[in-house]
Amino acid sequence: MIDPQQALQALLQPAGLQQTLFPPNSRYHGIATATLLDGDGNLVIYLKRRFLPNPDALSTLYEHVVEQGDRLDNIAAAYFADAELFWRIGDANWPMRPGELTETVGKRLRITLPEGIAGMPNA
Repeated sequence: MIDPQQALQALLQPAGLQQTLFPPNSRYHGIATATLLDGDGNLVIYLKRRFLPNPDALSTLYEHVVEQGDRLDNIAAAYFADAELFWRIGDANWPMRPGELTETVGKRLRITLPEGIAGMPNA
């Protein structure tokens, strides 16, 4: 039997484009899904691994000097006009834990373009 909801989704989805459950500002946007059967025969859908970009391959736009009370979401909102892009600051600076990015006043954080987009600094 055909699932009407799946049939409708297939009609609405443009041919050749991968459907994603995550919005464009999500770090998981565009990450493929995979499936497996668990021990009870249930189908489990999961996200494949997201590989972090090499920070050296990202084009730096600005450097942000950490001030007392800075938070990644506020920094992202200031530079990207979207607080939910905080993860891009982590990708560009490779911390072992997110809190270390803003815990030291005076630390310089790279603010970069997304992976794969070349750019001019301070453009």
